[in-house]
Amino acid sequence: MANVALFKQDGSKAGEVTLNDAVFGIEPNETVVFDVILSQRASKRQGTHAVKNRSAVSGGGRKPWRQKGTGRARQGSIRSPQWRGGGVVFGPNPRSYAYKLPQKVRQLALKSVYSEKVAEDKLVAVDALNFDAPKTSEFTKVLSALAIDKKVLVIVENEGNEFAELSARNISNVQVTTANSASVLDIVNNDKLLVTQAALSQIEEVLA
Repeated sequence: MANVALFKQDGSKAGEVTLNDAVFGIEPNETVVFDVILSQRASKRQGTHAVKNRSAVSGGGRKPWRQKGTGRARQGSIRSPQWRGGGVVFGPNPRSYAYKLPQKVRQLALKSVYSEKVAEDKLVAVDALNFDAPKTSEFTKVLSALAIDKKVLVIVENEGNEFAELSARNISNVQVTTANSASVLDIVNNDKLLVTQAALSQIEEVLA
């Protein structure tokens, strides 16, 4: 079992917390992490691209000229793809790029990125993040006390800590999420993790 230092909100040390090796101490599987990131990035695509095919462009209701006798190639509509202003063939249409991976694959990817952050000493555990009201300056003081000056993903417990997100949303290098909502892409995109003790327990409860 790995032990990491547990800090208070003011930066003072509150002891140590023992992490479950089944979640925070495995050998990272880079292939699975790559697959899950690819899936999550694909799911973020809007897929709103669209072109007009020959049925969507205007005009072309009348046959341009008669079928035979003109010496020209036969044509049925001026909105055929070969005509200027005609419809587009096999163009992109609105669709979803999202696809799902098996649950065990997603969980293995999460355990891999959590374990990597612990191995690189980039996980900071705090006993709690308590704010009486949404206040950006108070959250900035917490980051300063914990010596966090890079991009950080703050993971709080699933319920009862709504002021943390409201206090941090105006800070450019801070992203706040809950234990259930933390994604592989979020973890990889941030340099450090700031996790409350309650959130650590909830993560282990789901992934262990």
